[in-house]
Amino acid sequence: MGIVRLAGLFAIIPAALLLTISFFVLFTLRRIEEQGLKAFGYVIVTLLVIAALLIFSVGAYTVYTGRHPMMSMMQEMMKAHMQGMMGGKMPAMRQGQKQMMMKDKMPVMMPSQTDEVKIKR
Repeated sequence: MGIVRLAGLFAIIPAALLLTISFFVLFTLRRIEEQGLKAFGYVIVTLLVIAALLIFSVGAYTVYTGRHPMMSMMQEMMKAHMQGMMGGKMPAMRQGQKQMMMKDKMPVMMPSQTDEVKIKR
């Protein structure tokens, strides 16, 4: 079993915690007589149960597929971020620069005629 699948099993813990909290909210609602507060409690319980189901379903998906849904989204975001930083080009290549190969040497970046050379004195 891979590490990602094992992490999917750990989704049981927060889901159980949310369901336990919702149980105690429902238990407390039995003693409350004010209708407005009761309605608010039922809304809170509903949101807690939905959150628990969502966490549990992501954990089940992770165990079944071996991939976490957020991992693929983060990889796509990082890829887009890196392409945006590089401008779709190689990181060492700026516009107007040429790459020259010298015999038995590493590539050297040579400024083209359009680049300005600034010398501080």
